Amino acid sequence: MAGTKERIMAAGAELFRRNGYAGTGLKQIVAEANAPFGSLYHFFPGGKEQLGEEVIRTSGLAYIQLFDLFIAPAGDLVSGIEAFFAAGIATLEATGYVEGCPIATVALEVAATNEPLRIATADVFTAWIDAGTEKFARFGLGREAARTLTITAVNNLEGAFVLCRSLRDTEAMAVAGAATVDVARRLLHENTQL
Repeated sequence: MAGTKERIMAAGAELFRRNGYAGTGLKQIVAEANAPFGSLYHFFPGGKEQLGEEVIRTSGLAYIQLFDLFIAPAGDLVSGIEAFFAAGIATLEATGYVEGCPIATVALEVAATNEPLRIATADVFTAWIDAGTEKFARFGLGREAARTLTITAVNNLEGAFVLCRSLRDTEAMAVAGAATVDVARRLLHENTQL
């Protein structure tokens, strides 16, 4: 069984993903974690902001594993991207459109109001771009093309989550996946022409 700190972090990640940072209260987090209220301040003396920063960094870096889960085992880059976006559709449908990306949810809320959390989200996005660039380059793309594809994928995925959650429809995720595949095909074709 996970320790109290891990349960608080898991509850925070889940609630931030579903309700956003501002929409999640500390009492809600400790209740969800089945933890005593004082334990939150024991592990996170900086309160909600410290918890938020640690949740963003920890869960954000865990999302890098999605590249390895969906794209790396694919026979080719296009199939991997298709599987990645199909998983986004499946997640939205399975959760009734309430789960999206906790990093984007928090980033949209705090970019202009909370510098430590903005920096944490920026660090996670930078880590995603760096990791995606490295992983996409393994499919034969040059570093610049791999970075372009990674930024395209992140942009399309995050934007699609926003639209899908608002519209309660997966069309935007399907369109985002197809657009990312088109960019991947173009970049792969350009790479073979060099």
